[in-house]
Amino acid sequence: MKQNIRKVVLAYSGGLDTSVILAWLKETYQCEVVTFTADIGQGEEVEPARQKAKDGGAAEIIIEDLREEFVRDYVFPMLRANAIYEGCYYLGTSIARPLIAKRQVDIAAATNADAVAHGATGKGNDQVRFELGYYALAPAIQVVAPWREWDLTSREKLLTYAASRGIPVEQKRGTAAPYSMDANLLHISYEGGELEDPAAAPPAAGMWRRTVDIATAPDTAQEISIKFAAGDPVQLDGKTLSPATMLTALNEIAGQHGIGRSDIVENRYVGMKSRGCYETPGGTVLMHARRALESITLDREVMRLRDDLMPRYAGLVYNGYWWSPERTLLQQLMDTSQQAVNGEIILQLHKGNIIVRSRRSDNSLFNERIATFEDDDGAYDQRDAEGFIKLNALRLRLLAQK
Repeated sequence: MKQNIRKVVLAYSGGLDTSVILAWLKETYQCEVVTFTADIGQGEEVEPARQKAKDGGAAEIIIEDLREEFVRDYVFPMLRANAIYEGCYYLGTSIARPLIAKRQVDIAAATNADAVAHGATGKGNDQVRFELGYYALAPAIQVVAPWREWDLTSREKLLTYAASRGIPVEQKRGTAAPYSMDANLLHISYEGGELEDPAAAPPAAGMWRRTVDIATAPDTAQEISIKFAAGDPVQLDGKTLSPATMLTALNEIAGQHGIGRSDIVENRYVGMKSRGCYETPGGTVLMHARRALESITLDREVMRLRDDLMPRYAGLVYNGYWWSPERTLLQQLMDTSQQAVNGEIILQLHKGNIIVRSRRSDNSLFNERIATFEDDDGAYDQRDAEGFIKLNALRLRLLAQK
């Protein structure tokens, strides 16, 4: 138990967990609770959380639309690094936590609160992500993590607690969603229930929300063009869009073609393996498009250095070190690498596939005169390759002689 807590800023969704936490904080610490709800593109109305927080006795209720800030200042910088965790996870949940933590700390300062609280469990990654953010931005802040303090260790106990305190819960036992879900503009994740068995295939219907099954996707392919400036998408089919609007549009288009589903087993920072299913339609398209544009605009060694460092960057984001000096340093390198990534990519989307149709850039390093298989008028002397090959083969020949 923490000491001398008078006011807490709670990351609040209005669901069962955070509704119980609101009541539990007031009862356990005899404190005021400020609820904070962030709209980062969950795909559902956030305003009902206001009435729930009011009914729960919140001292102050704060709801903010952070969609543009989320995509501009968190998603796009991460995408500029081409960050993928363990080769397959696009870090949709991970990248949302630094922003929520930052706003909680800001609100705590503005409301003279002396603590912040979250609803992450003691088994997951989110507790680490939230709390590393809190401490990096407000070293003296107190953190309340109810799942590590209370004895309400199951949904049954949460429902019993809610009933005993008169807390309204929309999803009663027997009608609850079978999966633990997290959604924002970048992705939706599904965990728990039958998905806890990695040998069990995810259901073909009834779970996925942003993407259609490839079997029912349109038989006709769709072409789209994306224009990039310094590594960020700025135009879709010739129309300039804001970051959040861009990602929203790409989610819709790509989802219609069954693009962006993944089913992975990942290594959590706390040590266990975890199986999850993810939908990242727009983000998947952006990763493919940028990579195609980089193929003609990035110097070979710059690309290799960035790709060498990418797993380290992705690990920092996954493990909650967004506000660390090492992530900031790596971000500067990633952003510098993207200064020449300007141009247009034309993609064809068809039944889960992303096919590159065209690459154009004023910064292109592709030299057709040198690359051609036809007569290059002396632009490249093929005889130079002989010495190059022999020098690179020297150590291999010495090893073979032994």
